[in-house]
Amino acid sequence: MPKLKTRKCAAKRLKQTGTGKFRHHKAGARHLKTCKNAKRKRRLRQDAAVSASENSRIKAALPYGL
Repeated sequence: MPKLKTRKCAAKRLKQTGTGKFRHHKAGARHLKTCKNAKRKRRLRQDAAVSASENSRIKAALPYGL
């Protein structure tokens, strides 16, 4: 059985927690910040958990974890 390849696009965008869950950066924090209030910009700084429906796709993209 050959080794499985890691999807590099997923490996660069996701982090794995100690319990095995995956975290990602939130969208919308790069530009056009003047129209967003401070509370919204603070929340965009934090990582978010990957939804449960995406977990199977991520497990296939990262066969050996991170």
